[in-house]
Amino acid sequence: MHTLSSGRFDVFESLGNYRWTPELILTTWEQALTGKPPTSDLEYRVGKSGGGFDKLNFKFPSEAVTIDENEKIDISIQLNKKSAGSKIEIPTPIYGGGMSFGSVSLNVMLARAMAAKAWNTFTSTGEGGYPEELVPYKDHVITQIATGLFGVGEETIQRARVVEFKYAQGAKPGLGGHLLADKVTPEVALMRESVPWVSLFSPFPFHSVYSVEDHRKHVDWVKAINPKTLVAVKVSTPTDVDMVAVGSYYAGAHIIHIDGSYGGTGAAPEVSKKNIAMPIEYAIPKVHNFLVAEGIRDEITLMASGGIRTAYDVAKAIALGADGCVIGTAELIAIGCTHCGNCESGRGCPHGITSTDPELSQLKEPEWAAQRIINLYSSWQIQWIELLRKLTLQSIRELRGRIDLLTHKDYKGKMK
Repeated sequence: MHTLSSGRFDVFESLGNYRWTPELILTTWEQALTGKPPTSDLEYRVGKSGGGFDKLNFKFPSEAVTIDENEKIDISIQLNKKSAGSKIEIPTPIYGGGMSFGSVSLNVMLARAMAAKAWNTFTSTGEGGYPEELVPYKDHVITQIATGLFGVGEETIQRARVVEFKYAQGAKPGLGGHLLADKVTPEVALMRESVPWVSLFSPFPFHSVYSVEDHRKHVDWVKAINPKTLVAVKVSTPTDVDMVAVGSYYAGAHIIHIDGSYGGTGAAPEVSKKNIAMPIEYAIPKVHNFLVAEGIRDEITLMASGGIRTAYDVAKAIALGADGCVIGTAELIAIGCTHCGNCESGRGCPHGITSTDPELSQLKEPEWAAQRIINLYSSWQIQWIELLRKLTLQSIRELRGRIDLLTHKDYKGKMK
């Protein structure tokens, strides 16, 4: 005889991990459904990793003082702070990170582009080329140039408002990208100008770039093809990431995108995943403070990624010194990812998100998935505005570098 009981069930407990907890996954789904912060008692701001952003809290004024609800709160950021070049401002402090054709389905790429257009921000092609289906959204698509140069051509650079060089990524620094054979379908192979059903590996590093001078040639090449485009530089977080950032500034980059060790998909090799790059919460203030010391902090945009899961993670990254964040996994969670970690397999993703299989890849209808991402960011916007009101700040730009507004669970008082 069975008795009725209530409580958490086995499927719930099997979701995610200590960083992406079952509660974070479920509350992300809820926000993607409603467009509002969760109303349940589930935790939606932090995970249970025992470190990183999960150890940080905001320190609010001792008195219950907030900015009046009639006062407008600005959450926009600038992507070009230099005196020359196109001026691009996005109304939200985030844009979508690189997910290439092959690593995710075309439907997912389309959904991300639709959501970026709706929010007037950007999403990135990743290193797998620029599918023609994305051209209608070109004003909101970053084209990425990585070491394999898959699908890179002058026409893709000419249509892009932002071009990103990917020199390294936090989940696998010291390794190039890789796409295993069963994901290299004929369509993917055609886009990447390769052979179907043969694994693809990008070299590491760019073998034409071994100095800031070489880096400058890369930037000049893109600007010669498209003088109006902004140049972003994606790097991992080695111990000298602050010097790398300064080098990118002097090479002419507009955006330095640092990618910490918590990011990446389940396709990253176990030998490197989460074990090599500096955690992003250490890298951000290191880069920010060095740029301040060099007197160039207000001339370059610093974007951070690598484990940014929630609206509060974004806000904490900005308080540590970033201008904004680049989002990846959270968008996939919004459209149904369970963080099972089988991204490298052609049929390994049961939801068709990171699949190139002709049947599975159709499971996510682009318009439906785009609306889920739009809703998630609507919820995040509400949370940022509420947070800034409590901190008595009128702009998210005022939050940048305000480490004094953060506390650490292991220490008493404000951070220094």
